[in-house]
Amino acid sequence: MLSEETMIKIGEDVVRELSSIYDPEIPVNIYELGLIYDVQVSEDGDVKILMTLTSPNCPVAESLPEEVKQKVGTVDEVKDVEVEITFEPTWTKDMMSEEARLELGMF
Repeated sequence: MLSEETMIKIGEDVVRELSSIYDPEIPVNIYELGLIYDVQVSEDGDVKILMTLTSPNCPVAESLPEEVKQKVGTVDEVKDVEVEITFEPTWTKDMMSEEARLELGMF
């Protein structure tokens, strides 16, 4: 059973890993793009990630979730990783961070 402090640290480490994964079509990481809807860390060290893609026809629809699972699985104390893809709500450019919009010149 992990302490709350450890679970928070794992969550921060997971976000750091997610921030190292880039969408192949847009030069911004998937976290700043707003593709990650939720990250949950259990007391057992299991991580569940709810994410979306920029579109249902995204060319990396199969490989991106697997990359997320592999990278998050490298975080210390993570036992298991589950990645769930959803299209509710539909991703829009409004979900991007201010930093991502700046980087893409969308202001």
